[in-house]
Amino acid sequence: MVSSFMHLTKRQLLQTTGYALLGSAAPYALALPQRTLVFPRDYGAHPDFRTEWWYITGHAKNSAGREFGFQVTFFRSRVDAAQSMQSKFAAKQLIFAHCAITDVQGKKLWHDQRIAREGFGIAQASLDNTDIKLGSWSLKRTARIISASIDDYEAPPIRYQAHIQTKDFALDVSFTQTQAVLLQGQQGLSRKGPDEKQASYYYSVPQLQADGNITLQGNAFAIQGTAWLDHEWSQELLHPEAVGWDWIGMNLFDGSALTAFQLRRKDGSALWTGGSFRAPGPIVKPTVNLPINLANAAPTMGQTFNHQAGDVQFTGSKPWTSPANGAKYPTEWLVRTPAKIYTVKAVIPNQELSGHSATGTVYWEGLSDLFDSSGKHVGRGYLEMTGYAGALRI
Repeated sequence: MVSSFMHLTKRQLLQTTGYALLGSAAPYALALPQRTLVFPRDYGAHPDFRTEWWYITGHAKNSAGREFGFQVTFFRSRVDAAQSMQSKFAAKQLIFAHCAITDVQGKKLWHDQRIAREGFGIAQASLDNTDIKLGSWSLKRTARIISASIDDYEAPPIRYQAHIQTKDFALDVSFTQTQAVLLQGQQGLSRKGPDEKQASYYYSVPQLQADGNITLQGNAFAIQGTAWLDHEWSQELLHPEAVGWDWIGMNLFDGSALTAFQLRRKDGSALWTGGSFRAPGPIVKPTVNLPINLANAAPTMGQTFNHQAGDVQFTGSKPWTSPANGAKYPTEWLVRTPAKIYTVKAVIPNQELSGHSATGTVYWEGLSDLFDSSGKHVGRGYLEMTGYAGALRI
């Protein structure tokens, strides 16, 4: 996933860490080497890398049919200027998080955020497994590890548990893994630009089974649904010409999974594209590339295909104008992939999130429907759009 990483201004860092961040940053110009991701270690944090996020999005409904979308994202940011400091109070790592709930029937987005320096029992990200805490917010992966194989998701059930409590809403949901980890890019190394240094280590866990409770202003709803998890870490993502990106992560109703993204220039043209498609059925390895001439061929069951640079095309329409800042976000996209053409439609237009009080970034992140070229509703997931309210800098 290409997640909405919320950059921190110098003033915000000063307020959070207690000192100004001056001096040169660590040299992040080197390309990331291709490596074999090792589990469970790579479920955990990678503090030697500059940026990292764990991201869960999904859709669910209660027994009465009331529908919700939800997003929970935990970020870790390495503060370069603090790495050589000896004080235990030095903010060497920052942990921050966003949570949003889309009330489809109420046509309202609820969202909140948190930020703290790592340590002192307030904020932490485990190195050994997905286990992140930020005050009363948490995301934890629980399972008995049998081996380091990415396919050990069968027994016992692997679950992620998210707990979020805010003044206006709460989310307490477990996510049960039903499929193997999906390695994005070349066995987990995902290019994000024309230069090799613009890349990340990136895996997804699609088709999670979601069960739990969502509470809005004291009204609790027992929900069931489907979710998607991304975990990504990198030294550098954005090319100097890139101002933002458009990304989709879609769980299809037949059990398949679709990822597609583009990095945009200021004029709206695509600087870089990518993504993947995994067919439903037993997981097939190794990951292979999807040739363009397979447009009319059915993929093998369970096989994963990576979209190469230039394979994906995004065409936006039906812009929604933010009343907060005047940014115009396309709420409908035609997404061309080597195999199929899809239409993505936002469930409600106003799903813009503002991180001003904690991190300074404004972006659109919302529940959306997926349709095939015949107009059939084939999936649901999340659309993310960044750089529309100002160029994003990571």
